[in-house]
Amino acid sequence: MAPRSLFLLVTARLLVILQSAAGSDDVLCYTEVNEVTGECEDLLGDGVSELDCCLNVKYGFKRDAQSPCQACRPAEWSLWGEWSPCTVSCLEGVHQRTRICVGQGDCEGHKLEVRVCSLRDCCPRNGGWSEWSSWSACSVTCEKGQRKRDRQCNNPSPLCGGSCRGNAEEVEKCDTLQICPTHGQWGDWGGWGQCSATCTVEGSGRFPTQSRFRQCDNPSPSNFPQGNPCPGSNRDFTDCTTLPFCPVDGQWGAWQKESDCSVTCGVGRERRRRSCDSPPPQHGGKYCVGSPTGQTICNTKKACIIEPAWGNWEEWSICKRLTNDEVKCRRKAALQHRKRICENADTDDQFCEGEGRESRSCYNVDGCEFTELGTWPEWSNWGLCSSPCGYSERKRFRECLAKYPGYPTVVDGAVKPVEVFFWGTPKFKCAAINGQTKKLEETQECKNTLPCT
Repeated sequence: MAPRSLFLLVTARLLVILQSAAGSDDVLCYTEVNEVTGECEDLLGDGVSELDCCLNVKYGFKRDAQSPCQACRPAEWSLWGEWSPCTVSCLEGVHQRTRICVGQGDCEGHKLEVRVCSLRDCCPRNGGWSEWSSWSACSVTCEKGQRKRDRQCNNPSPLCGGSCRGNAEEVEKCDTLQICPTHGQWGDWGGWGQCSATCTVEGSGRFPTQSRFRQCDNPSPSNFPQGNPCPGSNRDFTDCTTLPFCPVDGQWGAWQKESDCSVTCGVGRERRRRSCDSPPPQHGGKYCVGSPTGQTICNTKKACIIEPAWGNWEEWSICKRLTNDEVKCRRKAALQHRKRICENADTDDQFCEGEGRESRSCYNVDGCEFTELGTWPEWSNWGLCSSPCGYSERKRFRECLAKYPGYPTVVDGAVKPVEVFFWGTPKFKCAAINGQTKKLEETQECKNTLPCT
């Protein structure tokens, strides 16, 4: 079945399922479904029928606030999530990532991938302490203070981010046996007292005042030996400059429509606005409670049209000449073609950008025997771990590549040189490695995987 026909069949079946299962039941309709978490986002509103919500297949819905999100489109995999932390902090471990199936139906493939990780090539090793240094002098010249000594983490030094257990510095008390004088210090200011009036006379240029106090008790000055008293005054004044005039609370005016429907198909929204001007707040009165903007749901009752897009290229045709000249296993260039279909182009006004058909020059080497040995390429990259938990392993490959002696890969064309490609599967082999002449495979265990539960 062609991709276009298959898509229309899946979409039609999905609409039938929605109609039969949901009918006209109201749902919470959302304009987006998160491609990573599968959660519904951007609530359009409630009271929308499931069928109307899914006129746009990019939307999603919930039966109620506690129900899971359901996408309107056919089932497909979300984007891969972030890789989890490595299972070990040093040497080799593994980490994994997941994806979820979003939409109506089931997805083919795996929801979990595991690969090898290594945060660093060595593990930390702790060091040892040197001998303690001599004690420092006492930190004060009277009464009690403290003195210090230290040691170095170099006996031996730690490796690979390790450290020494314990403290690098040691502190103990010391006593000079001398009495210190205590100088007075102000305590915190108390709170401001009440203003001398409750409001300001507009235009008078004069303000009521308020005062606060503090005590010289943080600490109080000593008598013997004599300490200094606190400097400055214990009282502070300030003007009450923020007293309001008589307040008038604001009230909302009538709603005004601000925009047309946000969509031309499916369900959208209309914006509206109101002003806090009936009357406006004056002299410190309260602003209107609530939002100056709002929205209502609008329904076009039209299904959204999917834009046309190219499908996948078909396989290349057999490499041959239009005159049916025999070109198999011969150094004679021929032609092959492939095409693709512009899907969802329902009218003459809809089309896909670009070409739907392409050709290339080729040699037909299908089944040809080459006596010259092929070449072994470098190893491929390591693949993913075979299991997300328990024992797991990964693989890499080397596959013998054929040599094409006497076949020029670029030939002269009418306007410019033309690149020629090889088509088909020839018969050849490489020099044997471990008894293999076609393909080599290497397997390695994925270490430090998570236990299976």
